[in-house]
Amino acid sequence: MNLLKRYIIPRLIQYFIVIFIGVTVVFLVPRFTPLDPVVTVLNRMTSYGAQYLDPSAIEKLKETMMELYGLKGSIWEQYLNFWKRLFKGDFGPSLSIFPTPVISIIANSLPWTAGLLVVVAILSWIIGNILGGIAGYYADRRWSKVMSIVAMSIYPIPYYIMALVLLILFAYIFPIFPMVGGYSIGLTPSFSLEFIFNVIKHAFLPALSLILIGIGWWFLSMRSLTSTIVAEDFVTYAEVMGIPSRKILFQYVMRNALLPQITNLALQIGGIFSGSLITETVFSYPGLGQLLYMAINNGDFNLIMGIAVLSIIGIATSALLIDLLYPLFDPRVRYR
Repeated sequence: MNLLKRYIIPRLIQYFIVIFIGVTVVFLVPRFTPLDPVVTVLNRMTSYGAQYLDPSAIEKLKETMMELYGLKGSIWEQYLNFWKRLFKGDFGPSLSIFPTPVISIIANSLPWTAGLLVVVAILSWIIGNILGGIAGYYADRRWSKVMSIVAMSIYPIPYYIMALVLLILFAYIFPIFPMVGGYSIGLTPSFSLEFIFNVIKHAFLPALSLILIGIGWWFLSMRSLTSTIVAEDFVTYAEVMGIPSRKILFQYVMRNALLPQITNLALQIGGIFSGSLITETVFSYPGLGQLLYMAINNGDFNLIMGIAVLSIIGIATSALLIDLLYPLFDPRVRYR
């Protein structure tokens, strides 16, 4: 009961506050920009011959489109209508692919980004923490110092630079992996081994560019934590008792150092997601990043808002789940 009151309920309250503020910002920002999405669509239609329509028909069309895009009424009425539509999963039609619903377009791209994000987050966290823990425990070894220098060199590299380097190196100079896309042209999406391996091959470079930078961050963070814990009295006592170094490293040192890293994973989800959006654009990967890039270029406000809202909800939910699972790893939270 104490765990529920002191730990779970406060985090659930924070979760809903974050989503409320985030969604409100997403609603307000487009309405303070000088661009009018309805006028943009009407201008586009005019270029296709809509100028020959009767002015009254154009005015009715404008009113209909304002209702479709949730721009009818006062700002307060628009805000309430926005939340009503949000609970129904209705973000309105896309401006650039009219009249296709935004939710349908996002549904086609979301699995690509989600798959990439999960693989990157898990692999970079595991590899970075294991290497960082070992390097921190054997901090005086030469190979540990070399690994630290490599990690410090990789971590500050922007995602798009790493993506471009890998793209030029392994898709252009040495054409081992495909340059763009989610799978080869001509293949029909299915659960066949041929299609699955083709998807993995296309996803390898985008994932690798994110994983390398992630490993650098987790390595440095874990190495710092491990170096601090190694100096603790219980580690010194274990060494005096003759406990094997491997057991001390994995059961005493890394086990304690991993606890803050679980919390850090929840905090880093947003950074990993933003990195994946940039990387997807570089590789023309069919995820939310490429979709967002297209929406920005076309001034598709509905699609931009739909991606932003779902991103906020997804990141906040992922962070909440990690936070709620934390007591399983740290008994001190359960019995506090």
